[in-house]
Amino acid sequence: MDVLGLLPRLHLLRFPVGQAYLWRDDDALTLVDAGLIGAGPAIAEAVRGLGHAPRDVRRIVLTHFHEDHAGGAGEFAALSGAEVLAHRLDAPFVRGELPGPPPRFEEWELPVHAAVAGHLPRGRPLPPPSVTELADGDVLSFGGGAQVLHVPGHTDGSIALFLPAEGVLFTGDTVAASPADGTVVPGVFNLDRPRLLASLSRLARLDADVACFGHGAPVLHGARAALRAATAGA
Repeated sequence: MDVLGLLPRLHLLRFPVGQAYLWRDDDALTLVDAGLIGAGPAIAEAVRGLGHAPRDVRRIVLTHFHEDHAGGAGEFAALSGAEVLAHRLDAPFVRGELPGPPPRFEEWELPVHAAVAGHLPRGRPLPPPSVTELADGDVLSFGGGAQVLHVPGHTDGSIALFLPAEGVLFTGDTVAASPADGTVVPGVFNLDRPRLLASLSRLARLDADVACFGHGAPVLHGARAALRAATAGA
């Protein structure tokens, strides 16, 4: 796992598939997404490498239930005692109560997904001891007040997090950056692509300067323009 500093308060944790983000406030840390199954110890090591203890991470906010974002949540919660939060529609899948619905693949996505699936670990994730359910409009106590935005389409319970005081937006898989050239594009492997595009349009109206995606390099300046361009090209 690679650890990259993006801003004074923000680090990216890059896994073989997908990535998570660590936000630092003066008194606590927040983890946005938690990587693959087995990622818990690596996240704890990364936190220690940045001069903190795992217990300093007070919350793990999951943008959606897919295993490359929620697979390590239960493991790291057990190591840190952090609260796990997810939208109420995805929370049953994070808790392991039900299997989550698979994406409705477009034809061109099938070989891409097959290639990605080869890098995913086998097994079932350790479910968190509990999951706090979120809804659109909730405000979380990090980053000066993190707004929860329900952005369905990739999954029914996908969320984004917007920090207005910092101009930072965490999009989950509603948006991605192309590995080829960094172009900002709508997310793939979706449950409902039209709903995803409507959610992307909502994000493009925010006054975001920094955008952090579930896959691909973040945009560290001019995110609003990049999101608008992705909307126009969809």
